[in-house]
Amino acid sequence: LDRKGEDPSVSLFRDYLRLKTVHPDPDYDAALQFLDRIAEELGLPIKKIEVCPGRVVTIVTWEGMNPALKSILLNSHTDVVPVFQEQWKYDAFSAFKDAEGNIYARGSQDMKCVTIQYIQAVRRLKVAGQKLMRTVHLMFVPDEEVGGHKGMETFVKHPEFQKLNIGFALDEGLANPGEAFTVFYGERNPWCEFHCPGSPGHGSRFVENTAAEKLRHVINSFLDFREKEKHRLNTSECFTLGDVTTVNMTMVKGGVAYNVIPAEMDVSFDLRIPPTVNLQKHMNQSVTSIDENDPWWKAFSAACRAMNITLEKEIFPAATDSRFIRAIGVPAIGFSPMNRTPILLHDHNEYLNEQVFLKGISMYERLIPALASVAAFPDEA
Repeated sequence: LDRKGEDPSVSLFRDYLRLKTVHPDPDYDAALQFLDRIAEELGLPIKKIEVCPGRVVTIVTWEGMNPALKSILLNSHTDVVPVFQEQWKYDAFSAFKDAEGNIYARGSQDMKCVTIQYIQAVRRLKVAGQKLMRTVHLMFVPDEEVGGHKGMETFVKHPEFQKLNIGFALDEGLANPGEAFTVFYGERNPWCEFHCPGSPGHGSRFVENTAAEKLRHVINSFLDFREKEKHRLNTSECFTLGDVTTVNMTMVKGGVAYNVIPAEMDVSFDLRIPPTVNLQKHMNQSVTSIDENDPWWKAFSAACRAMNITLEKEIFPAATDSRFIRAIGVPAIGFSPMNRTPILLHDHNEYLNEQVFLKGISMYERLIPALASVAAFPDEA
């Protein structure tokens, strides 16, 4: 213990939370310097790949005893969403810890906690002299919170990604307010913007076929559908948010002057569609196997049983970088080991308790070796 009896893992977590990797202008350089220091402390090689200008993916690799086998990816993103500071009890980048041990900061749940948990679990395993059969890559990606286009989405097509030879990935999940921990094996697809062109004209006339009439039709049908889905969620015992389509109108654009009928109007909806809904073929709806015969899932769930923890298996209600990993055929599980914790990602006063955070490190200490010990598949070298 240091810093008035604080666990060094907690101190490291709080240091990382203080880096302002916040949109719209994340300080990614601060994160890169931090990760350089970490790699040096761990005694592991670090690789940096600039996938887009100013957008660097960092990979720290712990080579396994059989590096020809497919590797394990521990993925996390370094960026965090903006804050409305006036709504916070404490400075969102001070990582203030209250008397109960709750650490308040943007990114405390999404997902700087997981980044440090991976790092500290690997550190402990190395100190204990543990050797792993499969290689483990810790990957730190930018821009997840703005859709991953200049991060993971681009990187999965990069030759450096292929070289990693990934067999299985862990990425972010969500907190669970109860005793159980939630794991995510698929996610809902985000959609979509509607462009409504129409006949322009003077605001004093009845013009036929206006953009506004089309806009009204689109809005009405979407909000009617929203009511139906909300009703399905509220009336079914067995549904969670991941099982229904959520619809929210988030943006409306159009108009040039109060007395001119516009030639076009746009409306955007945040639509989260579960993978159980059949979409057009070009949309990826991969889900990861949670069958007890699947070797990856078997290793993950057995390690959790050995720790006596209960898993609740769900479809992620929003989108994460896992969708890009699953889309290229790599199984991925979303897991952030936070139970007894309200879901506060993207919310004001996001916090995580230090004891919950520390327990998560111990969980990865069991999960990482379990996954890295999955026996070679018939098609592996």
